[in-house]
Amino acid sequence: MTFSLRPTYDDPYLADLVDRLRDYLDGELADHERERGLTHESRLTRADLEPIWRRSRELGFYGIHLPEEYGGQNLTFTQLAALKEEIGASGRVLAHSVLGDMGGPLRAGDILKHATDHQLAKYLLPLVRGERACCFSLTETDAGSDVRSMRTTAVRDADGEGYRLTGHKVFSSAGPFADFAIVVARMAGTGEQEGDKPRFSAFLVDLDSPGCRVEDGATPMSGEHIESDIVLDDCHVPAANLLGEEGKGMRIALGRVTTNRLLHCPTVIGATRRAIDLTLDRTRHRKVAGGKPLLALQAIQHKVADMATEFYAARSMTYAALAALDKGGDAHAEAFMCKLFVAESAFRILDEAVQIHGKEGLTQGNEIEFLFRKIRMFRILTGTSEIQRNGIAKLLAFQV
Repeated sequence: MTFSLRPTYDDPYLADLVDRLRDYLDGELADHERERGLTHESRLTRADLEPIWRRSRELGFYGIHLPEEYGGQNLTFTQLAALKEEIGASGRVLAHSVLGDMGGPLRAGDILKHATDHQLAKYLLPLVRGERACCFSLTETDAGSDVRSMRTTAVRDADGEGYRLTGHKVFSSAGPFADFAIVVARMAGTGEQEGDKPRFSAFLVDLDSPGCRVEDGATPMSGEHIESDIVLDDCHVPAANLLGEEGKGMRIALGRVTTNRLLHCPTVIGATRRAIDLTLDRTRHRKVAGGKPLLALQAIQHKVADMATEFYAARSMTYAALAALDKGGDAHAEAFMCKLFVAESAFRILDEAVQIHGKEGLTQGNEIEFLFRKIRMFRILTGTSEIQRNGIAKLLAFQV
């Protein structure tokens, strides 16, 4: 893999997909956002997102990673990563809705294989078509990295017709736009009272159900209004909405964790690529004393050289791990390593980008300032850097 801030691909099919995606992101989608005056801090609505779901579906991007039976093109992990990188590099406010990250097929994850015919027809196929949206509700205030300490409970009805859910979920991304949530809850009355490990189940919960409230979530440091709290107060969920088997919810929630951990990295790599591009543009055009460009200073040259080198290393290791997955490999350790290295190196690159931009890099409304806040979050989201180090060390300890 060679270094480039606008990568090309030997695979003709992927090259065509990337070209068409770039055209849409930089053209039609950019025009849509300008017409609506959207920024990364805008409070988005379904009216902003639904046209993007429909149009992206028409263009073949929405849910493109899915098997052909669900209307996708059965992409490899490497192909999907290349598209996610372009999403991150575009700088578009609504780019997260093009492939289905925001409430769509990518948000639902790998739950299609666990769904019944009823669940597919009512929830998941409309989701794939861009007609419905979902959020994933796992995290709680005191159950972040240690999700098994969650307090949300599910009590089975005496008549066996359903369950009663009670609890408070936080950081449910896409919650403000969702019709239903994938909720993981601890089975009350089983496990703990018997001295065994707690048992968890996953449910499809309609967000307009009695006893369910969607509240404004905390605004993350990125300033984006895409999070909700899901509050459940004796909320009845029909038995038909149990996802998979009772007691297997945590396995469903954390399934494909290696793949998902890796697939978060290309979007961050794309955002980092954009930050380097913006920084190089500034250093070429910003004049210093004597009328020379900023890039003429050796101190700046060394900074951008280090930024580019770290980016190349992060991108190369990520795509190497994804290629191993495409060949049927495990890549468990590599996923930990990629998440750790991409998060930490991207943060260092953005820190230098802010430094080079000076006062403008500290000013709200400047894209570099937004990217710095956005990238800083990735050192915590989807597993902190410390959690990744723990995973790496544990795997190393078991190596012969």
